[in-house]
Amino acid sequence: MNSLSIFRKVAIAEGISYLLLLFVAMPLKYFANLPMYVKYTGWAHGLLFVLYAATLVLSWQEQKWKFGKAVLIFLASLLPFAPFIVDHRLKDERPENASSI
Repeated sequence: MNSLSIFRKVAIAEGISYLLLLFVAMPLKYFANLPMYVKYTGWAHGLLFVLYAATLVLSWQEQKWKFGKAVLIFLASLLPFAPFIVDHRLKDERPENASSI
């Protein structure tokens, strides 16, 4: 398994955790007085965000992306739904180290 496929999986997980944090845990904290959901969802999202950044760096090196592309992909992690767009666009990208057939 190459770093690009790992990055795509982490990007989806990070995107889901971000949406859960914003649209489930935060409303539960403020409307139902249940702050524990933000604590645990936030912790999971933070871990996935760090994994997103780390696997992005690995993919950037392996795929030989330009700096600007890596920056845009990183910035996508800060916007809800954007990691899913990144995954969709990277789906057709051929891994740099894959054998040509």
